[in-house]
Amino acid sequence: MKKKKSSIGWRNENKHPSLSEVFSSVSVPKQKGIWKKLFAFTGPGLLIAVGYMDPGNWATDIAGGAKFGYMLLSVIFISNFFAIILQHLALKLGIVCERDLAQACRDHYPPFISFILWILCEIAISACDLAEIIGSVLALKLLFGIPITWGVLITAIDVFIILFFQSKGFRYIESVVAALIFTILVCFSFEIISSKPEIFPILKGIIPTPEIMKNSHSFYISIGILGATVMPHNLYLHSSIIQTRDYPRTIEGKKMAIKYATIDSTLSLSLAFFINAAILILSASTFHKAGHTEVADIMDAHKLLTPILGSSLAGVFFALALLASGQNSTLTGTLSGQIVMEGFLNLKLKPWIRRLITRLIAIVPAMIVSIFYGEKGTTELLIISQIILSVQLSFAIVPLVNFTGDYEKMGPFVNGPILKISAWFITIIIVLLNLFLLYDTLLGRR
Repeated sequence: MKKKKSSIGWRNENKHPSLSEVFSSVSVPKQKGIWKKLFAFTGPGLLIAVGYMDPGNWATDIAGGAKFGYMLLSVIFISNFFAIILQHLALKLGIVCERDLAQACRDHYPPFISFILWILCEIAISACDLAEIIGSVLALKLLFGIPITWGVLITAIDVFIILFFQSKGFRYIESVVAALIFTILVCFSFEIISSKPEIFPILKGIIPTPEIMKNSHSFYISIGILGATVMPHNLYLHSSIIQTRDYPRTIEGKKMAIKYATIDSTLSLSLAFFINAAILILSASTFHKAGHTEVADIMDAHKLLTPILGSSLAGVFFALALLASGQNSTLTGTLSGQIVMEGFLNLKLKPWIRRLITRLIAIVPAMIVSIFYGEKGTTELLIISQIILSVQLSFAIVPLVNFTGDYEKMGPFVNGPILKISAWFITIIIVLLNLFLLYDTLLGRR
């Protein structure tokens, strides 16, 4: 009888660990102590949370809040619940198999399939990078009046900032991300307090209502929120960066790592939910309440905030949060690009070369659109980038759910019946919604 491969055997087939320069570089205390261990595992979740509050989320949340008030809060809540489960699967794959999702795909699928998955993932990362550029460019214009075209060029400089922090160590990157998230949190806390939202309508909005499905416009925005919330590159990223922790590579050590990494991920994504919800609540309590139901982009939202809230700081904090969001997403996008290329192709490039390639691919369309179409064009480009991300999501989720549900790969850590059913249920919903979005977009209905 043929013996089933263990997770350790699958791991040993890989010659190079994921992100080898920082692999197992963050120490985890060996002695017992919940808070010390939790602190050691805190960080990867924050990097993942960045993808759930990037500039692409802003457009869908603003449009949803302005048009339908608090009704679509339930969609953000459900999307966040999906994200918590999927990110748990990603970190579990990385911990158990010491494999990131890209490496796992390369080992499991034929070379041709792996190559296609790599191309699709590169397109998604470029689309995400495009959203980061647009968000940062709009923020620079709002804060300092820098023209769109010049703003696009300035965003190319951030590659050197990223490389500086990467050279300092992985904890430095996590600290920078935490600081930028804190900036976003403070900015939106101010906005929420200034807008004085109604508590009971907010609580009611968290409960799903059939009206979301009945109204074609709200249904379409809901799909956009889902697509902008669950980021495909985050699954590759999480399965890799969790391996930066120096936990014991034993059964018990991996159980401990999964436990604390899941706590870190869940708490971080709960923070991302608060920020995402805050954007929609701000839009609902200002624009929808004042009758500005057609506000659908970041620039219009910024123009209306100050006169409606009666504070000049409202617009400043809004733009500052947008800039922090764009720069945060740039950090995680850089790492995702490196992980995907190394994982799928087993090809290592110097980080600055990899970063420049990704940024140039995104800068070209952003520059062309900004020159010929200005602000309106960049906003539409932001929406297109989210559609691309939404469509690519299925190609990341299906392999992830398949691998973590396979005993030959996961051994005793394989998904249990409830988790397996839940994961496939989420996968089917996301695949069907994205097919609908793609079909509707190709027909030109939206």
